[in-house]
Amino acid sequence: MLKIGCVVMAAGNARRFGDNKLAAQLRGRSLILRALEAVPAEMFDSVVVVTQYPEIIRLVKDFHFASVHNQHPDWGISHTIHLGLTELRDCDGAMFLVSDQPLLERESVAELVRLWKRQPDRIAALGHGGVRGNPCLFPARLFPELMELREDHGGNTVIRRHEEDLVLLEVEAQELTDVDTPQALKEIEDKR
Repeated sequence: MLKIGCVVMAAGNARRFGDNKLAAQLRGRSLILRALEAVPAEMFDSVVVVTQYPEIIRLVKDFHFASVHNQHPDWGISHTIHLGLTELRDCDGAMFLVSDQPLLERESVAELVRLWKRQPDRIAALGHGGVRGNPCLFPARLFPELMELREDHGGNTVIRRHEEDLVLLEVEAQELTDVDTPQALKEIEDKR
């Protein structure tokens, strides 16, 4: 039986947004709440949320997920990956889920896990029109490469080295839309 973990990455400084964007609301629910609700916990052996924010650590308890306090978000996304993966080192695969895709569907994440389970030596990611998005699920054989990442180099760096191992699950483009600015959040709000 494959052990699969999930790292919810919620530690960034959101410089382009201006403040803690994960607290920003979309239709009455914060971006971090939407991200946590998109995790199909029953599909994972372990879910860990890496964050710098005490209010997110408190929220994570309601979901019965583990949390890791990132004291150095300024060290970049690689540090968040390192902290999360350290918690999941005994897993056969690890999904990395960003917290700023407010329209990500729980069922799409579950289907991505099912796709990966059929090909656990591959990297599986959501995509649209052949373009990769997030989340991404990596096999354990790539954990050492993920742990070697530095500064603001994320999983993309590892995926680029292993493009032939990438499989995409096609989803609607809106699910992959991330929110980096207040304007981007307003555009999503205005579309509905």
